[in-house]
Amino acid sequence: MKQILTLVVTVLIVFTSFGQSKIIYEEFNSYKLDAPRRLKIQLPRDYETNTDKVYPIVVVLDANYLFEPVAGNVDYFGYWEDMPESIVVGVMQGESRYDDCSYDDTNFMPADQGADFFEFLGLELIPYIDENYRTAKFVIAVGHDFTANFINYYLFKDPPLFNGYINLSPDLAPMMDERLPQRIPSVESKIFYYLATGTDDIKDLMEISENLNKSLKPLESDTFKYYYDNFEGATHYSLVARAIPSAMEKIFSVYRPISKQEFTDVVMKLETPVHTYLMDKYKTIEDLFGLTNPIRINDFIATATAAEKKKQWESLREIASLAQRQYPDTVLGDYYMARFYEETGEPKKAMRTFQGAFDKEEVDFITVDLMLDKADKIKEDFGY
Repeated sequence: MKQILTLVVTVLIVFTSFGQSKIIYEEFNSYKLDAPRRLKIQLPRDYETNTDKVYPIVVVLDANYLFEPVAGNVDYFGYWEDMPESIVVGVMQGESRYDDCSYDDTNFMPADQGADFFEFLGLELIPYIDENYRTAKFVIAVGHDFTANFINYYLFKDPPLFNGYINLSPDLAPMMDERLPQRIPSVESKIFYYLATGTDDIKDLMEISENLNKSLKPLESDTFKYYYDNFEGATHYSLVARAIPSAMEKIFSVYRPISKQEFTDVVMKLETPVHTYLMDKYKTIEDLFGLTNPIRINDFIATATAAEKKKQWESLREIASLAQRQYPDTVLGDYYMARFYEETGEPKKAMRTFQGAFDKEEVDFITVDLMLDKADKIKEDFGY
């Protein structure tokens, strides 16, 4: 008996060879475009296991060639906590990119298929991703030449659709170089704006970027975070590989763990209590990216060390108390609380706190042996 099996494939999931990243291919039927569009979506490594976590979105136009460099950098930066793990959504365009980015010859705003594509992204794609995936309220758009120009149109929405704009050698529409500097000061929400060119870029496009940089740089403010790169020796295409990691590093600088440079140049020079810097850092992360992340152990240790060096004992107590609440099964909070007791004239409390961590998980340099040695030293010194 002959059997006929008909398979209709709408979603294909592909795992990397090490079984961590996940790529999903979807065919999205757009009523705005009256045509299907292929999407390529990369989910974060822990998406399946960490079901309470939400993720920013990175929308990549020209995904036929831009998706992989963007997705690779997002995965890499997310792995090392230099940016939040994010959902990367690529829109495959191919030859349709020119029609997708078309604008009116008179007012130079999206027209015809360009107007439809504009609505497709804002009214269909982003709501679809929000509905079907666990998303945070922070969205970045990435575009190259024509599509880089196109993402700027969303700045003229109120509020803008995207929080971050990565413009790679934009081929600006007429008047865009005048409209952007006029519009940006009136945008109330916080915007991250990155612009890149290269010294070997197409000459006209390099000049466009250089002139736009001159107009946008003076507009830097608390609500308009602006970054610019002109890469030495980079061509129109090679600049992409250098610009994407630079953009991610700059846009998400506040998200990164406290580095040695930040510790030396910022934390140690604070005139305010160190613990407020720690709390403000994570409040900023929550406000900007919609993420309520626990404070990293690295950042607890960095700020506690600074509090010790600066002899800010009340700050040390606050940091220790936070660490005890967030990491109760580790020695982290107990160690710094005991150090607070040591330095504020309560050796017996310090000794007992050091001793009380004997069955807890060790963290970094803070071992159980270190805790017990410190308890024994206090006992010896004070004859308890």
